Amino acid sequence: MKPGIHPAYGPVVFRDRAAGFAFLTRSTMTSDRTVEWEDGNTYPVVDVEISSASHPFYTGTARVLDTAGRVERFERRYGRREAR
Repeated sequence: MKPGIHPAYGPVVFRDRAAGFAFLTRSTMTSDRTVEWEDGNTYPVVDVEISSASHPFYTGTARVLDTAGRVERFERRYGRREAR
């Protein structure tokens, strides 16, 4: 690799606040916020909206969507489909 053209690669904590889950890994992402990790060191922390702890594919749970509201909004916008 050419020196001086790549971002710094170091330890970063990714935190999923919705699931209360965090993990330490290496990344080029940076953050102004820091957190003290289990090993006593302080690392930059990046908050994410979804992780393997909260994603429906990994947890086996599905979220209930307001499908009735979506159908009604579609019918208002484009009209009802006529029966054949």
